[in-house]
Amino acid sequence: MLLIKNGRVMDPKTGFDQVCDVLVKDKKIVQIAKNIDADASRVVDATGMVVAPGLIDIHVHFREPGQTHKEDIHTGALSAAAGGFTRVVMMANTNPTISTVETLKEVLASAEREAIHIHSVATITENFDGQHLTDFEGLLKAGAAGFSDDGIPLTSSRVVREALEKAKQLGTFISLHEEDPELNGILGLNEEIARKHFHICGATGVAEYSMVARDVMIAYATKAPVHIQHLSKEESVKVVEFAQQLGAQVTAEVAPQHFSKTENLLLTQGSNAKMNPPLRLESDRLAVIEGLKSGVISIIATDHAPHHRDEKNVADITQAPSGMTGLETSLSLGLTYLVQAGHLTLMELLEKMTMNPAKLYQFDAGYLAENGPADLTIFSPEQARTVAPNFASKASNSPFVGEELVGQVYYTICDGKIVYEVD
Repeated sequence: MLLIKNGRVMDPKTGFDQVCDVLVKDKKIVQIAKNIDADASRVVDATGMVVAPGLIDIHVHFREPGQTHKEDIHTGALSAAAGGFTRVVMMANTNPTISTVETLKEVLASAEREAIHIHSVATITENFDGQHLTDFEGLLKAGAAGFSDDGIPLTSSRVVREALEKAKQLGTFISLHEEDPELNGILGLNEEIARKHFHICGATGVAEYSMVARDVMIAYATKAPVHIQHLSKEESVKVVEFAQQLGAQVTAEVAPQHFSKTENLLLTQGSNAKMNPPLRLESDRLAVIEGLKSGVISIIATDHAPHHRDEKNVADITQAPSGMTGLETSLSLGLTYLVQAGHLTLMELLEKMTMNPAKLYQFDAGYLAENGPADLTIFSPEQARTVAPNFASKASNSPFVGEELVGQVYYTICDGKIVYEVD
């Protein structure tokens, strides 16, 4: 048994928020109450800390198979645990892509060996060809959590409609990476700073929000659920809100980097601040925050995208890959730029990092209750920390290295076992 004493226990599902104890046994929470007296094998003193459901990230890249010099499932799991996450959903843009039952089973077998819960989507189209749907039914039976061609937009509206209709028929959904390649220049650099500072054509806003508009309206027409990944533009938030008001089954996520920083970070952090979608304008940053406040955007997801140092450390920033490692800074960025800044309450932040992602994927997770799953994170919400470059991830490509944030994870508990604790 594991006994957690004197923590501020917060459950976004019920709104429970009290200082009390939590007793854990055999992968379950057996009691939540004041002053629990039990003969536990381990007692954790959580005085002054928050005891919350284990965080859930529905958008991570663990690079296995094929790109394990950047990250693998084991180091990705360690990174997740260090960030307070007990459950993640991997994207399928591996090499080979997760387009077949065989590849999916290999990935899930590797994931099964880890100390946290790891799921994977499969691709929408075969090897990202953008034209031919994968075997949705077979992949679901083999354990696919959902479907996404994340990293590559679906340029064919016919394919989007067919995928939505197929997913609806099978009781699942698709997640979409939205950018029209015919409207874009160099990815990873927002159009304004690309033009003014780098003197090139960058990633345009219209490439994102025009495709969002197309796909949410196809979802409206087919009455099928769709999830829009990593919104970054003010207009995209408004388009999603419009579709939701029409009655479309549209959900959306935002990455912490997009509610924390703007394109100007490229001037000080270089290629580590190059990501796709790119950091945008201050008006866009404030708009995605408003989307979180209103509920138009219901989920925070990192888009954890590790790269090897040598890949990022190139003379020409246009040649560097886009993406940043994000699992170990996500909670702190939310606490710093949303809670401390007065935009969200702590409970609202937790809702978007636990309960809402669990609800989207129908996971039995994201809440704290007696007889519920013993997946928890224990953290100090106000403790200052300077982001160090020594991540549990294989990668350290974060533009937040050296920045002082608030929030320190002390323990991550999955299936009743401590899978991460601060030394």
